Amino acid sequence: MAITPPANTTRRARYGAWAVITGASDGIGRAFAQRLAQDGLNLVLVARRADRLEALAAELRQRHGVQTRVLPADLAHPDAVQRVLDDTADLEVGLLVACAGYGTTGTVIDSDAQAERNMLMVNGLAVLTMAQHYGRRFAQQKRGGIILMGSLLGFQGVPLSANYAATKAYVQSLAEGLHHELAPYGVHVLSSAPGPTHTGFADRANMQMGGADQPEQVADRTLAALGKTITIRPGNLARLLGWGLGMLPRRLRSRVLGGIMSGMMRPSPQHPAS
Repeated sequence: MAITPPANTTRRARYGAWAVITGASDGIGRAFAQRLAQDGLNLVLVARRADRLEALAAELRQRHGVQTRVLPADLAHPDAVQRVLDDTADLEVGLLVACAGYGTTGTVIDSDAQAERNMLMVNGLAVLTMAQHYGRRFAQQKRGGIILMGSLLGFQGVPLSANYAATKAYVQSLAEGLHHELAPYGVHVLSSAPGPTHTGFADRANMQMGGADQPEQVADRTLAALGKTITIRPGNLARLLGWGLGMLPRRLRSRVLGGIMSGMMRPSPQHPAS
């Protein structure tokens, strides 16, 4: 396979030679990996499934001529997060794209307690740990970029997705604060808050999605916004829903989104079809 020439060499010049992407084996994380490899950045690919990471790494090396480092890790465990930090200490990392995360549907009281705690670790603590670590490195380098994946659900409480929405509210708030804290050091921080997107997320969350956005669209619009704004709602659905919901009081937004979540849940023994 012929090597594809870089599409945006200025991105490597701005941020550095290496990018760390969590959740890289599927969906939005995979789309970011493909776009950044096309731009000539070497990639650290982090996710739980080593076989998928190895296949993606081989594809990106062959197609774009970039270097890759595969780091299988379950970010629900703090020691796994620390291994990622340790195993990238020798690299000129200039960009962190934190895509790893998952959600559940249903009421909190009916959900699996361990799954909900693990979600908090992956969507919250792992994001904080990596943002703090790489943020310090980038501040010392006087350049860098951090993309944190929020969600349209992170701007209010959401029935039937209460814990997930709460984790994304944390990510949104963290990104907004970091944006201002790191700006004096030449570091760009962005929250990307997509709406429904065709990824493996839906299967894990027991959801069915109709007119969802594509991961490539989310990745492209997010990368284009890095360094230009604090928050982006990439994808047509995210912008449409964000505009419509923004006109409503917070309490009513919660009720509307709860209704949407109810309609997207697949029938299950806990949630039978009516």
